[in-house]
Amino acid sequence: MRGRTWLGAALVLGAQLRALWLAAAVEVHTAKEVVAVNGTNQRLKCTFSSSNPVSQQLSVSWNFQPEDLSSHELVFYYQKEPYKPPSGRFKDRVTWDGNIERNDVSIIIWNLQPSDNGTFTCQVTNWPDVYGTIGEVRLRVVQKVSFSEIHFLVVAIGSASVLMIIVVTAVIICRQRRRRARDKRLEGADTE
Repeated sequence: MRGRTWLGAALVLGAQLRALWLAAAVEVHTAKEVVAVNGTNQRLKCTFSSSNPVSQQLSVSWNFQPEDLSSHELVFYYQKEPYKPPSGRFKDRVTWDGNIERNDVSIIIWNLQPSDNGTFTCQVTNWPDVYGTIGEVRLRVVQKVSFSEIHFLVVAIGSASVLMIIVVTAVIICRQRRRRARDKRLEGADTE
């Protein structure tokens, strides 16, 4: 009798572990923070990984929480096809920019405004992977771009490239002048 109890418990535990294995979680990946200029468009990138192939039941929902922590607002929904919000601040200002085959569920927000400051969440379910992480990206809309390290890097690389072009040009000019001077000396020696 005792052996049957252990065997039954082991079978139940095995079935539960198998069920947990089959219902693995979806992992969602986003940037932590995005800074964009007022009036521009911004792609909010969201990718996911799933232990199962993309299913017909795959769904994606993007939501928005303003900085003042007022109620959440639906931004975008996808299931078999993209659905734009019928109303709200993002009506006619958001488009699908994802590619399901590449596990990309990104969107573009058009004509950014200071009222768009807040946190966007990206949630993906891919049956049977229904649980998982939720991607969060904080959007900061600024009036103008500040001089950042990236801008400094662009200026440094651009300056180095221009300097290299100047040096190469100077070397070529010097070689041509030497060649002309040598050719003139040889012509003068031939005429004598």
